[in-house]
Amino acid sequence: MQLLDGKALALKKRAALAEKTAQLLAEEGLKPCLVVVLVGENPASQVYVRNKEKAAIAAGFESRVLRYPDSLTEEELLELLAELNQDTGVHGILVQLPLPSQIREDLVLEAIDPAKDVDGFHPFNVGRLWTGDPLRVPSTPAGIMALLAEYGINPAGKKAVVIGRSNIVGKPMAEMLLAADATVTIAHSKTENLAQLASEADILVVAIGRGHFVGSDFVKEGAVVIDVGMNRNAEGKLIGDVDFEAVKDKAAFLTPVPGGVGPMTIAMLLEQTFQAAVGSRN
Repeated sequence: MQLLDGKALALKKRAALAEKTAQLLAEEGLKPCLVVVLVGENPASQVYVRNKEKAAIAAGFESRVLRYPDSLTEEELLELLAELNQDTGVHGILVQLPLPSQIREDLVLEAIDPAKDVDGFHPFNVGRLWTGDPLRVPSTPAGIMALLAEYGINPAGKKAVVIGRSNIVGKPMAEMLLAADATVTIAHSKTENLAQLASEADILVVAIGRGHFVGSDFVKEGAVVIDVGMNRNAEGKLIGDVDFEAVKDKAAFLTPVPGGVGPMTIAMLLEQTFQAAVGSRN
């Protein structure tokens, strides 16, 4: 079994991005700017936002984190997004989810300029992805595709099973694999005979949000297994959706948790912010 080292690839990509950013600034005076909007005190969101901020600064970006209390109204947030959309110095806008209950997430995501939607969640960007002409795409599946490419894993002609149907990972992951000429099945917690279905996959992507949900019986001998899960066990240890120890002797390639998919998500978010900055010149 070979580990798919997302941490190493993310560091490589971020170093290359820092070089490109320095060149863009030197030649054109253009500095990519990422704005992250954080509403409330969700502890996990605080950690994610800090990590994004550090990564953006390390890449040479301008990083702005706008923090607001839980009491922020939907109208106030929409007004803020309208201002950011009009600000030509802002290239990427990311609203950290989840949002407080008084704010409708779908309305907020639709309010972001699709060109600045570096999360790739706007319906316009979802539609472009599914019609084969992507503009901005969700960072986690984009990071997975980059990992596959780095290790010479070509999805073409392979049978791929994606366990999970979220708009953030499962659905866009399926489309990206489909675009790479894989034959794709989307499965989920209510899929009948799920283990049997998964065990037929050459490429298995697991994003179901349940710690160690996938064991050896889910995995075909020699399969590529991508674990998107981030869970805490009873001892507080970070674990994936895949039982690493149970699967490692069957899989040909396997992502660790942590150090697999997670670092790639931020790397691809930065890459999309850079592309948005470059695109803003037109």
